[in-house]
Amino acid sequence: MRKKFFCTFPQGLISEPIISHTLGERFAVIPNIRAASISDTMALVAVEIDGEPKAIEDSVAYLRERGVKVEEMTDNEDLPSA
Repeated sequence: MRKKFFCTFPQGLISEPIISHTLGERFAVIPNIRAASISDTMALVAVEIDGEPKAIEDSVAYLRERGVKVEEMTDNEDLPSA
């Protein structure tokens, strides 16, 4: 299964490899960053996550617990403008 999400990272998490490293290792999903806009104070990231439905759900819950705002995107939606 593949789902798309738009994530807004607070300043304190910008330098952590949460999507590229932690999600794959901890939840056995495959994240694919499709677009990103990063500044010193915020990061906006569009990401596709492939994996088992429960693993995707758990990885999104983890992001939210860390303080990331996560919004699921439908196939009809364009990427939000940064």
